[in-house]
Amino acid sequence: MFGDIMGMMGKLKEAQKKIEETKKRLDSVYVTGTADGEKVKVTMSVNREVKDIYIDPSLEGDLEQISDLMVIAMNQGLKKANDIQEAELGAAAKEGMPNIPGMENLMR
Repeated sequence: MFGDIMGMMGKLKEAQKKIEETKKRLDSVYVTGTADGEKVKVTMSVNREVKDIYIDPSLEGDLEQISDLMVIAMNQGLKKANDIQEAELGAAAKEGMPNIPGMENLMR
């Protein structure tokens, strides 16, 4: 029994390592949120670090419109980033989890 617990602890440590490796890899995966036909584009890493913002020059001077479009583009990018991060981290965690009876039903 003690060996089973040690084996599970090793698997849990392995899962944590895979999760950390995945988080680091996701620093270099980018998503872009856009608004108004790409007049505003926000590019960010899946770990939600903004890398670039583009604002079409035709919007110059209309700060209220720029602000509204920035919110739309940021929220779109954040949703994309969140979806990818959840899928990737979930897969990494599931892959490294020990085989505990009944756990497969919880991981779906």
